[in-house]
Formats: sequence, structure tokens, C-alpha cells
Amino acid sequence: MRSWPAPGVPRLSEAGLSGPALPLHLHDTGTGSVRPTEPGPTARMYVCGITPYDATHLGHAATYLAFDLANRVWRDGGHTVHYVQNATDVDDPLLERAQQTGQDWRELADREIALFRDDMTALRILPPDHYIGAVEAIPLIIEMIEQLRSRGAAYEVDGDLYFPIAADPDFGRVSGLTREQMMPLFAERGGDPARRGKKDPLDALLWMVQRPGEPGWDSPFGRGRPGWHVECSAISVHYLDMAFDVEGGGSDLAFPHHEMSASHAEAATGRRPHARAYVHAGMVGLDGEKMSKSRGNLVFVSRLRGDGADPMAIRLALLGHHYRSDWEWTSEDLARATGRLARWRAAVRLPSGPSAEPVAAEVRRHLAHDLDAPAALVAIDRWAEQALSGAGEAEDAAPAQVRTIADALLGVSL
Repeated sequence: MRSWPAPGVPRLSEAGLSGPALPLHLHDTGTGSVRPTEPGPTARMYVCGITPYDATHLGHAATYLAFDLANRVWRDGGHTVHYVQNATDVDDPLLERAQQTGQDWRELADREIALFRDDMTALRILPPDHYIGAVEAIPLIIEMIEQLRSRGAAYEVDGDLYFPIAADPDFGRVSGLTREQMMPLFAERGGDPARRGKKDPLDALLWMVQRPGEPGWDSPFGRGRPGWHVECSAISVHYLDMAFDVEGGGSDLAFPHHEMSASHAEAATGRRPHARAYVHAGMVGLDGEKMSKSRGNLVFVSRLRGDGADPMAIRLALLGHHYRSDWEWTSEDLARATGRLARWRAAVRLPSGPSAEPVAAEVRRHLAHDLDAPAALVAIDRWAEQALSGAGEAEDAAPAQVRTIADALLGVSL
């Protein structure tokens, strides 16, 4: 599946900024602590993509922006980044929306994926090296399910195949949840704990035999379609191998999705860990509730853009909240970000300004410590205020250097 165009990412050294990049530390959900990422020359990252039955809302955008920052910090440190993202272009929510609206499910998915690409391009999100749809990954998924079956980690219920969580002695390590905490979440987030015939209520669907009126693909276990969790297991292992550096997504994916995906991958390969760290972005709300398609309380990136919002102001509005925090969108977020963007652009248009070296050091420091973007923005705010007021000893190169800092590290084009 086609990804989206990559924006250029300048290097701070090319702008004459000499300070060192810093190693990236991120909060790992499994350990509940901020830990250093320790990639080799190539940092490997998998971020779970959209189920394309509606346009990109601000919750999506905030999540992909968070991992865009991680990508940029690694690159600043001299790493190549191997980034993979999926799109769940066949699943129950997509099929249900298509049926409700009388659309062909493939046309619906294709249209929403195209809109998602446009939104990511406008927001200057660095694209994945491999953008893989579930449909095109079905051969990989079938291969992984066959591996699970060969290891005794799959069983049948009325023709469907399930993964027994008993096959993973460390089940629960990724999310850190107790079984009592898992049960209601499993039911809320696509699981079927009440299905008769399962060995454990938490066992996850691997392959569903074809239902009337639904799509299906041939497999050794009958014509049907894959479960959700095994999709990301198969794609991530194929493109990144095991023990890649970061698996990411929204906090609602920690359980069951990332927990199950890790268990599938580790049981299928006989190796662990699936990922070295599991990193989760907070939820964006509107009107007191999490922004979600099921609730219909969505603010769409495309709609804001269509109403004339500068994509860089949208990006700054999202960067104004720490990626792990839960927060509620208001129109004031965009108004504040629009004003901030105007001040920054006015400051970098000046012929000179205060030294940019301290700004680079501060932005690097804040981003390296668990992607503290709000603090990084304040560092540029202070520089812009000093530049516009004429304070401090001016340097001719400083405005262009701050423009490079904002672009390279924060993805904001000035």
C-alpha cells in the first residue's frame, strides 16, 4: 500500500548548530517507567494504524505526531529509522459502516486511507517506510497462524481459530493489568469473552470463517478473514523482526491489542520480546468524553484544514499537550497555536536575533526526556519574545537556525 510523501528533515549541524544530540528516553507502559531507548544504528518502530471507516480525527493526529517526534529525535541522534505502520482495511467496524451507509467496504477504506494520507502530508508527519494494509498482509497472517498451530497455540471453536493466552506464561507483561482489569476492557475493545467453547474468556480470535455477505480469503483453516491482533503481529515481525525498539499507539491499544499482538508473535516465533518498549499516547476528548468514532464526537483534521486552519497551527496545538496526557480539545487550542505560529514566523523573518545554540540545547533536552514537546515550545517562545523585543546580543544566523530547530525537531515549517 502506498505511503505519503516525506517532508525534508534538515540537520542542525548543517545550520551551524554544534551542540550534541541526546539519547531518547520514553515511558514504557509495561514497566511504568521512563527508560532509555537503546537502538543500534537503525532504530526500529511499529505504530498501529487506523481502521479506515472515517476521516482522521485529532486523536489520531496526536498519536502519530507523538511518534513522529520520536522519529525526529532518533534521526537527530544519527540513527536511521525503520518505521512500519499498518492500516486495518478489513475488520468489523469497517464492514459495519459500509453496510450502514450502503457503500462497498473496499471503496470506503480506499477513500478514507487517501484522506488520511492527505492529512498526514499536511501535518508533515514523517511517513512509514512500509505502510501495510491487512488485506495485502493476509499471506503473512496465514503464515503466522500456521506457526501458532504448529506450536499448539491455536484451537478451533465452530470453525474459527483462537489463540489461548495460556500459551504465553508472561501474559499481562505489556499492559501491566490484572485479569480483573482486563475482562471489561476485552469486552469493550472488540473481544468476545462470553463466546461458548473458548478455553478462556480472554482467548483472542486469530481467524474467522467467512460469514454470509462478508469478504473472505482462502487459507489452510478455511475461507475467512483474520482477527485484529494477529494482523499487527505478522506485519511487525515480517518487516522488523523481533525485539524491535518501540511499538506505539493510543493508550486504548495497550490492552488487548498490544498485549495480544506480543503474545502471538512470541508464541509463534519462540523468541522474546516482541518489542523492547510499548509506548502509548493519551486520549483526546471533546465535550467531556474521549474522541471516538462510536461516540461521534470527532474533530477532523480535514475539516479544520477546510475551514482555513494552517496545518502548522494544528500541529502546534497538538504539540502543546504532552503526548501521554489525556486532554480535551477546545477552539482555544487552535487560537493559541495560531498566535504562537505568527509570533515564531515574525521572529525568524528578522535579520538577526539572540543566539540559537541555547534554544537547540533546550529543545533537544526536553524532547529526549519522554518527548516533552510543551516545554520545547516554551523554549522557542522565549527566543521569539527576545528577538521581537530586540533583547540580547543579536546574531545574523540565529533566525535561520531557529527555523531549522523548529523544522528538524518539532516538524513545524516556519
